[in-house]
Parts: sequence; C-alpha cells; structure tokens
Amino acid sequence: MSTVAPDKLQARADRKTRKRQEKKDQIARSAMQALQELGYANTSLRDIAARADLSLGMLHYYFEDRTQLILHCVSLYKAAFISGLEEALSEASGREPVINALANALATSIVEDASTHRLWYDIRGQALFDPAFRPMVRELEAALIDVVETAAEKTGSAQPGAGEFGYALIDGVFRYQMQNQLTGTPRDHQSLATEMRALLEKLF
Repeated sequence: MSTVAPDKLQARADRKTRKRQEKKDQIARSAMQALQELGYANTSLRDIAARADLSLGMLHYYFEDRTQLILHCVSLYKAAFISGLEEALSEASGREPVINALANALATSIVEDASTHRLWYDIRGQALFDPAFRPMVRELEAALIDVVETAAEKTGSAQPGAGEFGYALIDGVFRYQMQNQLTGTPRDHQSLATEMRALLEKLF
C-alpha cells in the first residue's frame, strides 16, 4: 500500500489554502462596490451578493457572516493603500522629496479612492461600539503610524511619540479632504497635494 509523503501532503494543503485565500480576495474585491455605495450599516450579505453577482451560498461558504466579509474587504484595501505609501517613501530621499512623495501619494488616494476610504472610516467608527472590528483597526493604524515614523526618520525629524501624533494630524486632514471630495466640492490632485504638503512641512 503506497503512502503520500508528508511534504507532498503539506504542499497540497498549502495549495488548497492559497486557492481559498485567492477566492476570498476575489469575492472581497467584487463586494467592495456595494460596500462603498451603501456603507456598513445599510449593507446585508444579500445586498452584496446581488450587486457583486455572487450567490448568497458562496458568500456563506467563504465568510461566516457580514462582519467577517467586511473585515476582509477593508483589510485587503487598506493593506494595498499602506503598501502604496511605503513604496512612495522608499523611492524618496531627503526632506523635500519625502514630503512631496507622501503628499502626492495621499492626494492621489483621495482623488482615486475616496469612496473606499469612506468605508474604512465607517468601520473605524463602528469599532467604538463593536469589538469585532477593533483588532483590525488597531493593526492597520499601527501600520499607518509606522509609515509616519518612516517619513519622520527620512526627513530627520523623528522624535519619541512623533508617529502617533503625526498620524493623528495627517489622518484628520486626510479625512476632511476625503469627506469634502465626496460630499462637498471635489478638488483636483494638485490642490489636495498642496494642502497636504503644507501640513507635512509643519509636521516634519
């Protein structure tokens, strides 16, 4: 009787896990539009299934409930957003280039992804009431604080606690700009980047 080697069994398990993760990511990307339009409170799994052209059964197969799906959606997007900021900073050197790179990256994200950021702020607000969202919010905010600390180090202005303070200031302006982009008077990239650059020049 032949047996399958442990390493082959592990390879199979890894492939299965990878395929499942890829499918979950695919579903999350399909579900994002419904979540962006309706927000957390007004979106059910049935709404997501209908708008994403997915069966309700498939959603339940990959995600236990609406909360799990929304957590996955937001984590997937914010990870990409953070990665974009890190990439922008990695290619900049010196105070002015670093400030310009971060300001431009933030402005670009507001212009292109304001509706997705709206979902993030919706979920962050929900975390004040629902503990299910808190671990993800803490993890993502810690990563954003790391981005600010990296920028501070590259501009030569790093100080103890500067990351958290800087993140709070940048996030406040970013959220205001994002909100105005969606509910006020939309602004172009140059205008948004100029305002963000003015803040970063004071911060760093």
